[in-house]
Amino acid sequence: MMTGGPERSDFSNDKDFVDALLAWIVKCGTDWYYDEEITQLEHAVQSAVLARSKSGDSADITAALLHDVGHFLMQSQAKETRFHDRDLKHEIVGANWLARAFCPQVTEPVRLHVPAKRYLCAVDPGYWVGLSDGSKTSLVKQGGPMSDAKAKEFSALPGCDAAVRLRRIDDQAKVAGLAIGPIEDFADHLVKTLHT
Repeated sequence: MMTGGPERSDFSNDKDFVDALLAWIVKCGTDWYYDEEITQLEHAVQSAVLARSKSGDSADITAALLHDVGHFLMQSQAKETRFHDRDLKHEIVGANWLARAFCPQVTEPVRLHVPAKRYLCAVDPGYWVGLSDGSKTSLVKQGGPMSDAKAKEFSALPGCDAAVRLRRIDDQAKVAGLAIGPIEDFADHLVKTLHT
């Protein structure tokens, strides 16, 4: 069962939609720890801050902020013990939902950020060592490292580079105790990346 976030069609202007989306993330993510030592909100904001410092590109920043929105959409399952041994495909659920409002430069890295982890485990011998315990656990549920053939296929995808950038940001944005600014600081980037 999915828990719905705000729908763009319910708002008369894009700024109001984005404000409602950010408020929903704050509501869902402030007290929710998911396989890490930080909250979902802290992880989202840390991810967006890193994307802003690395590229400054609005699509990269928006994808980083929203990459785990699928967890919020499936929060009832994600928080239930009986679902903890399953891969709920949050990346696909999140990307499909975001595609109703956001451009492909946002949604495709979100869709591919889990396969990017599997890809990096296959092609970068030191990558697995740096993963958080939560990411190592979820990797098993997600299918483990890609085979050489699958890694080659993934590297040929048009969205590979953006997905790998997002994946590396995702991995770094898990610093316990790091002060974060308000999520609203990223509202303008979200507005810029809405599809027309």
